[in-house]
Amino acid sequence: MHCPVHFAGHAWLGGYRAGGAIFSVCLIASVGLSMKKLVDEVRQFREERDWEQFHSPKNLAMALMVECAELAEHFQWLTQEESRNLSPGKKEAVKEEIADVLVYLINLAEKLDIDLLDAAWEKIAQNRKKYPADKVRGKSSKYHEYE
Repeated sequence: MHCPVHFAGHAWLGGYRAGGAIFSVCLIASVGLSMKKLVDEVRQFREERDWEQFHSPKNLAMALMVECAELAEHFQWLTQEESRNLSPGKKEAVKEEIADVLVYLINLAEKLDIDLLDAAWEKIAQNRKKYPADKVRGKSSKYHEYE
């Protein structure tokens, strides 16, 4: 049994077997609908406040960078291990910063008429070619360093 999904120009057929039964996985459709709902909510929030006038690509990119810096600040000076084991309060603060980054990214992508899911799928496909698993597994080198 397959679950064909067409979303944002991508087709995906997925499924897995468990205990002899086949379960279809329709993750892409679910993510796509959730993303559309989120984009619509971000747009409505912006429009209700008449903030479109401030949302030039330049301003949104700068605000995105600020939010990324605020996210990074939570990890500044932590060891690798500490960064993997955040306290509940710290994790909540990081979650809020990640949400801020996503909202600004959604606003920027919408302003530039870029579909975030399409862009991500295209980038993953490019990276699969640029970083073949059999050549880079367990390595952190840039693509030009292992060719």
